Amino acid sequence: MPVPADPSVLHPMPGQPRVVLLRPLVTSPLIEVGEYSYYDDPDDPTAFETRNVLYHYGPERLVIGRFCALGTGVRFLMNGANHRMDGPSTFPFPTMGGSWAEHADLLTGLPNRGDTVVGNDVWFGYGATVMPGVRIGHGAIVAAGAVVTKDVPDYGIVGGNPARLVRTRYDERDVARLLAVAWWDWPAEHLTDHVRTVMSGSVDALEAAAPTGL
Repeated sequence: MPVPADPSVLHPMPGQPRVVLLRPLVTSPLIEVGEYSYYDDPDDPTAFETRNVLYHYGPERLVIGRFCALGTGVRFLMNGANHRMDGPSTFPFPTMGGSWAEHADLLTGLPNRGDTVVGNDVWFGYGATVMPGVRIGHGAIVAAGAVVTKDVPDYGIVGGNPARLVRTRYDERDVARLLAVAWWDWPAEHLTDHVRTVMSGSVDALEAAAPTGL
């Protein structure tokens, strides 16, 4: 019987320490990652929480779905990166300590777009950056070097700075069918039997392969 890949293994590719599965790596309660999503970095992929999730002073969350592929240098900027812009200076004086700390109220009410949410089966190219509070749909592709400043639709391809929608991978009808079949929620054993269909089959074939009762 075919055996599914183990989602609890930190380094899923033998001889390739640059690749890590993020779910067994992440420890922060503010970061949630689905099974099989991975990050690739030749330097230190295990430092993902500190090197790739930036200005995460809370309480917003970073949520990444299942089966996402993150290229080297993909970064998520969180809401802690925001500064005041309604006065002459944007400098955050209270964070520097001393008597300046008495003015901490000046740092309340900063712009906050909430959680950053990435759907399932999203591919991020090298060096992509995601700004705070962005929501990226299922099956999307974020091009290398893209700076994502607004939401990305399901199965959309975005690129550039700021990132713009290049095209969608499927038409509206097929996107709805793909979302309904939601292959990323299939039991691992069933998915194992239909990997070739998931990777290279048609939408019709994917619907035909879907398990019953889900």
